[in-house]
Amino acid sequence: MDRPVWLLDVDGVINAARPGWGGAPRTGTAYSAGDVYRMRWAPALVDRIRSLHHAGRVEIRWCSTWCPDADQVERLFGLPRLGRAWSEHLTGTAAATAKLAAARQVLAQGRRLVWTDDVEVPTQGPGHEELTMSGRALLIAPSPRRGLQPDHMDAVEDFVAAPAAGDRGLATSSTSGATSPDDALRVARRLLGGDIAPAP
Repeated sequence: MDRPVWLLDVDGVINAARPGWGGAPRTGTAYSAGDVYRMRWAPALVDRIRSLHHAGRVEIRWCSTWCPDADQVERLFGLPRLGRAWSEHLTGTAAATAKLAAARQVLAQGRRLVWTDDVEVPTQGPGHEELTMSGRALLIAPSPRRGLQPDHMDAVEDFVAAPAAGDRGLATSSTSGATSPDDALRVARRLLGGDIAPAP
């Protein structure tokens, strides 16, 4: 069975105003289309993302308006080159449409999906049901001010470590969409009900 694919956003997911994680955040500058952006992130979060990549447990792809300039955030966060969901400069509705299309494509290819996005991840309604009905998706919409937190990463790590439903012949929860141990299912349910207010 192929590794899960993690569609990873940047702003409001890694880059956050109050990232927390029990330590001082790091800050730096990234550039896109001639504009300068100040970034703020938790080093401990980036360490866990990097560890998952190096362990080969999940295929991480940027799924963000930063895709065409992903080298900037990779340099800043100290991450290796990761996949890109697209290569064009997209914003607004076009970016939202491309993100959903990328999630659908992962599932259509028979892969399991992790999607972390503070705005575009559907937490209820038809879109959520479509992506989670097969039990092969973990959807996390963190608070845009806080970004991904330790509990989120616990859920991601448990999800990618667990065998797919087809490999072990067990049903999965339609509430979380996760194929994972009971603890991860409880975490995922709590996360899906979290703060998804748009960033100021």
